[in-house]
Amino acid sequence: MMRPWVLPMLLVLCGSVVATGLILSGSTGAAVALLLVFVLLAGVNSPLIFPRSISAVEAQSRSSVDRRPVVFWRSGCMYCLRLRFRLGRRARQLHWVDIWRDEAGAAAVRAANDGNETVPTVFVAGRPHTNPDPEWVREQLSPPT
Repeated sequence: MMRPWVLPMLLVLCGSVVATGLILSGSTGAAVALLLVFVLLAGVNSPLIFPRSISAVEAQSRSSVDRRPVVFWRSGCMYCLRLRFRLGRRARQLHWVDIWRDEAGAAAVRAANDGNETVPTVFVAGRPHTNPDPEWVREQLSPPT
């Protein structure tokens, strides 16, 4: 449960240490600016940015009913973050599975990627797509015409 928070906590801790050093050397303004950058990086890499993660079994069940793609991701992954931001509000229409919280999700990703936990892996109609273009994922959300 704590694994997704390790990177954000390390970023805040490192930023605090560096900022303390800058304050002690008399650079208060630089310390505040640097600490703000580290806190923003921690926020971006935290699980708070992504929609609530569900289990792989639940995601696959929901996807079979509503035909929405399932995204397997993990915190700290810059490609997952890029996908999340480029999808904007439409990201909430997807089913998100954090592979660090769900072993079945991690197993599904390994099965789709030759034993590697490469994310984001997006399942559309049961077929895996590793690190797809965000525009393509957005098209998968559009109703067929």
